[in-house]
Amino acid sequence: MAAAEDSRPFAGLSDVSISEDIPVEGDISVPVGSSRRDDELSTLDEPVKETILRDLRAVGNKFVHVLYPKRSSALLRDWDLWGPLLLCVTLALLLQGGAADSDDQGGPQFAEVFVIIWFGSIIITLNSKLLGGTISFFQSLCVLGYCIMPLTVAMAVCRLVLLGGTGMVSFAVRLAVVTASFGWSTFASTAFLTDSQPPNRKALVVYPVFLFYFVIGWMVLTFSPSQ
Repeated sequence: MAAAEDSRPFAGLSDVSISEDIPVEGDISVPVGSSRRDDELSTLDEPVKETILRDLRAVGNKFVHVLYPKRSSALLRDWDLWGPLLLCVTLALLLQGGAADSDDQGGPQFAEVFVIIWFGSIIITLNSKLLGGTISFFQSLCVLGYCIMPLTVAMAVCRLVLLGGTGMVSFAVRLAVVTASFGWSTFASTAFLTDSQPPNRKALVVYPVFLFYFVIGWMVLTFSPSQ
């Protein structure tokens, strides 16, 4: 009889029941969000059309941030250089065909505009880093490049105004447009850059930015079409 009981050592476990009053700790969850994020980050299988549209939407969102500047890290976090390159090329093309070019008076050529914009942006970025700024090199280039947009729009408006003549009224309108665009570019760029600088050195960062956009604004204002 003892041998029979030893052969079934776990026979009594079938009668054991777990009380419902005993709390069960822990939970089981399926990481749906993480897989979704992985799908969003993976663009290897994404069609080229969707990639281009996604990049264009990102560039458009950054243009909106420049039009309505606020203390946000969105422009710094998702930086790119496509928008600055597009604005630089557009501005350089709009500055072509001036009277200074045709008379060989040292007017801004396409390459000169390109060098002034990118070299100036690099100098301002290095100045920001040397003053202890926490912004990265390419983030600064992104901000300075995107904030050229008001001056690029001003150049397009000035070309339209110059179609009606080059009198005092035309100059007054162009002066007002360029001044407003210069102020908007400076304000937008400083709104993104000043928070990354030490409090006692913000003026040393704003001053080169002021000169940078002033030079571009001066090129826009002094442009006159060739006869």
